[in-house]
Amino acid sequence: MQTENLTVKVGEAVTGDMGQKLLVSGSAIALRQWNEEPGDAENKPARSSDYETVGYVIQGRAELTVAGKTIMLEPGVSWVVPKGAEHAYKILDTFQAVEATHPPARD
Repeated sequence: MQTENLTVKVGEAVTGDMGQKLLVSGSAIALRQWNEEPGDAENKPARSSDYETVGYVIQGRAELTVAGKTIMLEPGVSWVVPKGAEHAYKILDTFQAVEATHPPARD
């Protein structure tokens, strides 16, 4: 077992291509944090991923459209985006959430 990076402080986390903080990653799962402002996800096309995502909203609101169904994400709400499902986010208020991905997201 590798013990060098068992913990990562959010201030030291690497920022990914989409603005997410890459908190920690194991061989089968990864954890990341999103801090988004309204308009950050505007004009981004719906996409699908080769991993499953589960998330939890800490603050703010966003709309998530998964496979044609739109749901409201707000504090205390958890969600899942199945592997391969087309999805898009619309950030409505300053938004903070954590997500776990399996297998680990590499984007």
